[in-house]
Amino acid sequence: MIKSMTGYGHGTAVIDGLDITVEMKSVNHRYFEFSIRTSRGYTFLEEKLKSFVQSKVSRGKIDMYVSISAVDDTEVSITLNPSLATGYVNALRELSSAYGLSGEISADSVARFPDVFNIRRLPKDEEKVWAAVEQVASQAVEGFIAMRENEGKKLKEDVEHRAAKILEMVGFIEEQSPRTTQLYMERLRARIDELLGDVKADEQRIITEVAIFADKIAVAEETVRLRSHFDQMKKMLESGEPVGRKLDFIVQEMNREANTIGSKAQDASIAHVVVEIKSEIEKIREQIQNIE
Repeated sequence: MIKSMTGYGHGTAVIDGLDITVEMKSVNHRYFEFSIRTSRGYTFLEEKLKSFVQSKVSRGKIDMYVSISAVDDTEVSITLNPSLATGYVNALRELSSAYGLSGEISADSVARFPDVFNIRRLPKDEEKVWAAVEQVASQAVEGFIAMRENEGKKLKEDVEHRAAKILEMVGFIEEQSPRTTQLYMERLRARIDELLGDVKADEQRIITEVAIFADKIAVAEETVRLRSHFDQMKKMLESGEPVGRKLDFIVQEMNREANTIGSKAQDASIAHVVVEIKSEIEKIREQIQNIE
């Protein structure tokens, strides 16, 4: 299925004592670009998440945010530093005695001194953490891809509508181009008759001039190639694969053929239609910039 490069996904869950939230969003980009922010102490997840996302997404600038917090105190060990606490208490007593100061020495006052407590984070089981985060990341990626697919469906419908419109105009050009040659021959004969009067014109010379003109303005090759490009585009849109970059190349070729037809046009109605075709091709190009 055709996917847009714009999307958003969100996942959240509490697993194995960890409150995990994963958010991701993306915008257009020529290649795959991934940036991530994780809670402190969980940077080991970054490469794993990048590989996980890249296995499911081929293009786009993706930003991911991962928040992880413990729902209990199992991650942290807090113990008293008894020798340091004893030193602080003895120093306070000595201070009171030396200067005749009053006041009780409380646990609260001692606890305010630095390093009275040893605070240590318990080692993480990285594989266990990754297993939990992967579940939540899967939720976010699933929603992210669903949004991309929904947007991609709209893009595909718009591109197909514009392609059909262009092919109708190509049909007009194919019909009108031979008429242009006929009109040229009629104008040429009328001009010669006006100039020569009763003198008979060289019919072979007229035919030669008309043939040269017809060859000069012939656009059959260009219209055939243009139709071929649209057939290729249709197949790509139905392939279900990431085809954004290929479509971008095809659109460049379409524009090239339209420019050639425009440069050959010797008919005002064809010239006008070519302008419309180029306008629609540009709109298709803008839409394709959003396709993965």
